[in-house]
Amino acid sequence: MVVCGAVGLVACATTTYNSSWRAPDAQPIASLAGQKVVAIVVTKNVASRRTGEDALARAISAQGAQGIAGYTIVSDDIVRDEAKARAAIEASGATGVVVMRPIAKDKEVSSTTSMYMGPSYGPYWGGYYGYGWGGAWGMGAADIRTDTIVTVETLVYSLKQNKLLWAGQSKTTNPSKIDSFVRELAAGAAKEMKKVGLL
Repeated sequence: MVVCGAVGLVACATTTYNSSWRAPDAQPIASLAGQKVVAIVVTKNVASRRTGEDALARAISAQGAQGIAGYTIVSDDIVRDEAKARAAIEASGATGVVVMRPIAKDKEVSSTTSMYMGPSYGPYWGGYYGYGWGGAWGMGAADIRTDTIVTVETLVYSLKQNKLLWAGQSKTTNPSKIDSFVRELAAGAAKEMKKVGLL
């Protein structure tokens, strides 16, 4: 019974889930209170994996379950071996897994023309003409902004039901700190799961 999702390793300002899937025959998850849920972050970088899994475990615990960082039970040397990883997770007594996997990191450049706010117009000659030249701005004066957009796949897997319950894909703009990023992703996933009746 529980949640498995794949999450990116940064932090975020705004997160939206742009796709969501629920297994047609999935049963709603009962109370998470006291249930062990393993947090897995899929990345080749060992330090990032540990930081991400610690943050995800805290986010799971905040939902009432007992979040467990995956690296504490699935070592780096077996994490890529599905059979060994599953055996280690099942041996821990966990009822579910939350796996988060960053799948894309894109840059988006946008420009906004600078806004000119002047006084109300008056007569042209003997009024606005001189002010107009004094307050003229050059073409090309614009604000250029580059946003970082991180796409994360989140999967929810139940060991009790032995199936993938839910999957979602989210986009986060300008992530900064991993703790807030993972919290936002986890909260968004929980909200989406509630929508489809799994929580």
